[in-house]
Amino acid sequence: MDDFLIFALIGFMAQLVDGALGMAFGVLSTTSLLAFGVPPATASAVTHVTEIFTTAASGTSHIVHRNVNWRLVARLAPAGMIGGAAGAFILSNVDGKFIEPFVSAYLAGIGFYILFKAIGPLWPREVKDRIVPWIGAGGGLLDAMGGGGWGPIVTGSLIGRGHAPRQVIGSTNLTEFLVTSVISATFILSLGWSELSSASGLILGGVIAAPLGGFLVSRIPTRPLMIGVGIIIVVTSIPRIF
Repeated sequence: MDDFLIFALIGFMAQLVDGALGMAFGVLSTTSLLAFGVPPATASAVTHVTEIFTTAASGTSHIVHRNVNWRLVARLAPAGMIGGAAGAFILSNVDGKFIEPFVSAYLAGIGFYILFKAIGPLWPREVKDRIVPWIGAGGGLLDAMGGGGWGPIVTGSLIGRGHAPRQVIGSTNLTEFLVTSVISATFILSLGWSELSSASGLILGGVIAAPLGGFLVSRIPTRPLMIGVGIIIVVTSIPRIF
């Protein structure tokens, strides 16, 4: 019961941050599970099974609050699902921890770039980037292999390229439901369901917090939101480089 309550609290706090900033649930949850001695592949699998429920609730909340750009979802989802399945398969069969410092260095760079842009003029634009599907594929691949990263990679990259933060956060939260469902299915087929017993506490805490994210992001001004996104990426990435 103590472990269940601890995991429920972790899920609640991680999802509250993720729903408001469009990132960090996977990183925070996976890091916490690793601290409890859960193996990397199992930690990533538990996190993604939990995210099926939290991203469904969070995505619904963002739809209700009109934070979703459906064109962006349509461009991100297919590539993200393919990349996620590939990453889950690789992590289930090969130790992917050796790439973590390189991924974290990239994420820290994205975080500093967003902070730099937050102090200058903002130029939101329509979604016309040809690179969007590639960002989705890379985000899905690294998210599955690292137990987190969809939000920092996809949300961070799209905001860094000039897209409106509110719609990016809502769209990537909704798309993450599709991506994490594919990742979870791949992990279950590779590892089996018995390895995922830690998910119940994270699910409860995350689902309780998920509806609050859409409410917060629809009411936080763009510039403070970008600063918050940048800080979260930098703070969670730099320690993982070492």
